[in-house]
Amino acid sequence: MGRVSIKDIAGKTGVSTATVSLVLNGKDKCGRISEALSEKIRETAKSMNYKPNGFAKALRSGRSETIGLVVADISNPFFAHLAFHIQEHADGYGYSVIITNTNESTEKMEKRVAILKCRQVDGFIVVPTENGNRCIEELHENNIPVVLLDRYFPEMPSHYVGVSNFHASLEATEYLLTLGCRKIALFTYKTTLRHAQERRDGYVAALASRNLYDSRLIKEVNHSTITEDINRSVQELISGQNEIDGIFFTTNTISSIGLKKLREMQVHVPNDIKVICFDKSESFAFSNIPFVQQPIAEMGRQAVDIIVEQIRDRNQSPVHVELKTELIV
Repeated sequence: MGRVSIKDIAGKTGVSTATVSLVLNGKDKCGRISEALSEKIRETAKSMNYKPNGFAKALRSGRSETIGLVVADISNPFFAHLAFHIQEHADGYGYSVIITNTNESTEKMEKRVAILKCRQVDGFIVVPTENGNRCIEELHENNIPVVLLDRYFPEMPSHYVGVSNFHASLEATEYLLTLGCRKIALFTYKTTLRHAQERRDGYVAALASRNLYDSRLIKEVNHSTITEDINRSVQELISGQNEIDGIFFTTNTISSIGLKKLREMQVHVPNDIKVICFDKSESFAFSNIPFVQQPIAEMGRQAVDIIVEQIRDRNQSPVHVELKTELIV
């Protein structure tokens, strides 16, 4: 048997398709349909395994009750946990979430957004790529609700939820300084994205205030060649003349690869070198490594709250939310 339609249910119950439609859309009271008949129709629909046509409903109501979530790297536990909390919180509003991944590619981001627009999602929660500002501008121009998550474009007024990256990085670097570190390397992505720049700025500010800043200790890595770049830089720092005594890894993925390379080189953390990371990693399973903990669940909740409010009222002024992180030592 094919897909069960309202017409099939009407034929089974001996009523009009209009009556069935009113009952299944919760409008039976408006149509003065008896409770007994309403119950009969609902039970018949259930027994026939009737599934509403979501696209048809979206055309009638103008809403699909879905949110498009575009993340940068779903293999990164940070984004995976974010997606989980967004989906859980959206359920409470009656929204489904369609999750898609860009792998830090602006071309893929544009394609994913276009596909989700065709799926008639009611709004977007987006972790934008480095050159993704034009894609976000187009959503704004078309009055499509969107919230930027984790990253934002300073020149663009947008709803945004993230953390205070500068202060988190400043605190993390200062913690290494309290442990006696004086030559601290920074591993970060080679990008113009604001959140990465803020983490670099916090690191620089902490060291510059003590006249310890050395630009040669900043190691930038490319997302497309991340493993090779990190391995090479760790090798150079440990085997070279810099005599570093601390490392700050600025993302979950960077820390996982960096710590693996340190173990391969038989560099013991924290005895041989002190390390601090942004976000907890599975690499910490057998090590007591301090890290910056982001309020992932709260980030997800706030992003969903804001996008739902936008869907209900598209004339809201942009909301910029920066949450506090916690240093776990």
